[in-house]
Parts: sequence; C-alpha cells; structure tokens
Amino acid sequence: MLEFLAQVPLYVLPFLLVLTVVVTVHELGHFLVARAFGVKIDRFAIGFGRALLSRTDKHGTEWRLGWIPAGGYVKFSGDLDPSSVPDEAGLAELKGRIVAEQGPAALRDYYHFKPVWQRALVVAAGPLANFVLAIFIFTLLFSLIGVQILPARVAQVSEGSPAAAAGFREGDLITGINGRRVDDSRDVTRIVSLSSGDQLRFLVERDGAEVTLTATPEREVVVDPVGGRISVGRIGLGLLPAVDEIRHVRYGPLAAVGEGVSQTADVLGTSLRYIGRIFTGRESGDQLSGPIGIAKASGALTNAAVEANPDPGATVFNLVLTMASFAAILSIGIGFLNLLPIPILDGGHLVFYGYEAVAKKPVAARYQEAGFRVGLALLACLMLFATWNDLQKLNLFKFLGGLA
Repeated sequence: MLEFLAQVPLYVLPFLLVLTVVVTVHELGHFLVARAFGVKIDRFAIGFGRALLSRTDKHGTEWRLGWIPAGGYVKFSGDLDPSSVPDEAGLAELKGRIVAEQGPAALRDYYHFKPVWQRALVVAAGPLANFVLAIFIFTLLFSLIGVQILPARVAQVSEGSPAAAAGFREGDLITGINGRRVDDSRDVTRIVSLSSGDQLRFLVERDGAEVTLTATPEREVVVDPVGGRISVGRIGLGLLPAVDEIRHVRYGPLAAVGEGVSQTADVLGTSLRYIGRIFTGRESGDQLSGPIGIAKASGALTNAAVEANPDPGATVFNLVLTMASFAAILSIGIGFLNLLPIPILDGGHLVFYGYEAVAKKPVAARYQEAGFRVGLALLACLMLFATWNDLQKLNLFKFLGGLA
C-alpha cells in the first residue's frame, strides 16, 4: 500500500492523459455527427474546471481547454437537464422560448427538435468513436510493429489437474477450442480463464494426428499481473512453444484493419462474457477495476516500458507503444460502458429514443427522473464495487489493520 502511495504520480498522470484522449474522442464522435445534422452546439470542452484556453468558432461553438485533465464534454444548445431527453412539457417550454427569441426557423438548429433517428445516431456516435479509435490503434500496431505469435505448445501438465485427467501430454499443440481455431497460447489462457466450471473441447495436434480432449477448468486464485489476487479458471497446463515455432508477423494495411476489428470484437466479447458470468453467479467479479485499479495498471505498464530498455530512445518508443495499447483497451471499455441501458449513459438515451420512436412521444418527465436516479444509483454501486476490488488488491485493509 505504501509503495502504491509513493508511486501515485507515476500511476495517475499516464492514466489521466490516456483517459482525456479517449473521452475527447468519444465526445468528438457526438460532436461530428451532431454538426453533420446541423445541430447548434454551445461548447466542446477538453477537461473540466476553469478554462485555460478558449475560443469561439464561426458556428458559435466555444472550444475550451479546462485545467482538470479528466475527460471532456459537448453541450448542445437547449440542454437543460442531465438526461438531455426532455418530456412533452419540457419540449413545449423550450420551443416557445426559442420561437419567441429567434423565430420558428431556429427550431431546426436545436438537437431536441431533430428527428428521433438523428438524435439516436448522435448518441450512438460517441461509443462508436471509441471502437473506431481502438480499431485505428490496433491497425497501426499490427501494420507498423506487428505481433508475436506464440503457438500453444504444451510444456507441462500438472499432476492431478483437469488437463492430466483429460489426457494432455507434453508436446501437444492446441489448435482449437470448442470449434474455434487457436493460433496463440494467449488465446488459450484467455478462454480457459473465463470458463471455470464449463466443459471445453480442445483440438490437439499430436504426432501428426488430431486428437480431441475434454477438460473443465477449475477456479484458482492467482496473482494479478499488476498486483493483488484474482480468481480465474485453470486446467493445469504450462504452455511454451519451441524457439523455432515463434513467429513475428506484420500485416499489410487491409489485413491489419481486419485484425484490428477482430481484436476489438474479441475484447468486447470477453467483456460481455465476463459480465454475463457474473450475473449467472459463475464469476465473483473480482476482476472488475475502478479508477484506482486502472490507474495502477497504467503505472505498472509505464514501469514495464521504462525497465524494458534503459536507452532513452527505446524507453520513449516502448512508452508510446504501451500507452497506445492501453488507450485502445480503455477506449473499448468506455464505449462498452456507455452502451449499457442505464438512463444517464448513452445506452439509456437510446432506450428512451426507442420508446419515443414507437410511442411517438418522449418518456414522461417523472419516469425520466426516476430512471436517472436509478441509473445514478447503479453506477454508484458499480463504482463502489470496483473500488472495493481495487482496495482489496492493494491490501489496504491489512495495512490499516497493521496500523492498529
């Protein structure tokens, strides 16, 4: 715990930098689609708090740089409430005020009087921008740097493990799991870790022949790569390819885009699977991290990048690559989180717009307000739970107990 506190600046600064970039791209998605539909926008802000820099463009939009680097936001003209989905009474009041001040023709410039499908696209553009950013980063990494492929060659089978019971042998090469092709040992680790209690069917290459083996991962508590302990699925295999089996692949432009899309889809699929397993009671949720855990992860990545090579040029290069990968993962996470059907998030707005499209009228104010409160409570609970996980991993409670 004391070590973490001593390194807080190292952890927090990279995290805030990456978070600001990712959130700015998210808000830029909203902004660009809204501008394309002719929506009047009052402000585009990077950061919060007092403005360090500010200018107003020819469209009347204020571009502001705040002194607190923790995200950003877009403010559409006419936004009066946190949900940005006023009910019929709110729309009537807003319409009357705009007509009285600017005339009926001005209504077409306001977000709330755009067709519901346009408003839905503006909302969806934020998470979509996050996914596009991740694909763009992965594409650059796959094309410019490439990726190391580590075949899933079995080097060790733990005695008494599910793998031993399934009949795995040293030298086996895992080529598929549940009908899905596997080329890299990290894919095997990822699938197995999220499958405790689920039977998995492995396709194995052995002495030139294909063998099918079945094993069920058991939950095991392991040390998290960035500190703390988490529970994951394990079958008792040690995977280590021979040196001549390791390949370094750099993809062409089109193939890199395809790999970028595939990587983004894999991260999303893993997130959905993990959350689904939490709700069905098959995962404890101890892998969920809040701001503390994410900041600690960014600091650990920064440390690893610095220690990889002491040469200043190599250190900068490693830092850029590491932070780029971290930004891609964080961008997917923020895009995914915002699509959850919680009223104060983009996904909640889309739910409201779906109702409006069917009912031909906005959700009543009392239901919006209730939804907003429930959504805020859900987010607060999620944040508290994730923060509890982070503090547990930091051994804070043992630290406080030691002070007594």
